[in-house]
Amino acid sequence: MAMNIMFDVLGRQRTQQFHRDFSVLEDFTDNQVRARYRFSRENIVFIADLVRDELERPTKRSNALSVEMQHGGFPGVVGCIDGTQIRIQAPTQNEPTFVNRKGYHSINVQAICDEKKKLTNVVARWPGSTHDSHIFRMSDIKQYLEIHHRTLADGLILGDSGYACQKYLLTLYLRPATIQQDRYNECHKRTRTRIERAFGVWKRRFHVLHGEIRMRPERVCKIIGACAVLHNLAVSLKEPELDDANGVNDIINDAAVYNGPEDGHSVRRHITATYFD
Repeated sequence: MAMNIMFDVLGRQRTQQFHRDFSVLEDFTDNQVRARYRFSRENIVFIADLVRDELERPTKRSNALSVEMQHGGFPGVVGCIDGTQIRIQAPTQNEPTFVNRKGYHSINVQAICDEKKKLTNVVARWPGSTHDSHIFRMSDIKQYLEIHHRTLADGLILGDSGYACQKYLLTLYLRPATIQQDRYNECHKRTRTRIERAFGVWKRRFHVLHGEIRMRPERVCKIIGACAVLHNLAVSLKEPELDDANGVNDIINDAAVYNGPEDGHSVRRHITATYFD
């Protein structure tokens, strides 16, 4: 059971060949098409042309995001990371491992988003009881950062206290002792809401993600990956974000504080002293 996908490029740019043989869409108004399929008619055709010849696996090439990309005034941020639970029916194998801390069965999905709420990295392969820090520790993106992240110029990821503070992944001060650390924490929290908002938009766009998916975990992981790709396409194609009066209750991750060995504190102190004095 594995779905570890990195979205730097959503698909090669093909010569536009708009095939209009979508007779099923002719039975609906424009609003009904978007409500039913989450995309406009034109963008449905565009997506169909992307996958018409073959279904390509998402690339794992690691084209670096621009270091100048910033969120909420926090310097050098290239992404925000968090986990979210996708509810599933009780599986027949290893059932207890899928019960999360809230008491229901799920897949714990790790994602990183950029400032446009695109999901630049998604890991969907771990049972709901798995801690966020373990998912990150075992992920390909962590291995990549360990090897390739050398200086602050390579950019920073922001995460909550469920992660270890590292030179490439900065967390909050648990007990801020100065005004500068308070300012750092406030900006960190404000910036990190981008991933919470990305999860909210993603789940509202594809309601299957915040209902109970009644399939085997392996199939659920593939559905999560497909929804992530379609979400990124919707962002690129400027599809409107769906409004949901009821909201999504499972957005903010209240993971337990990470208590293991930490590093990256010197990087955090440098950021605090340099930008939040």
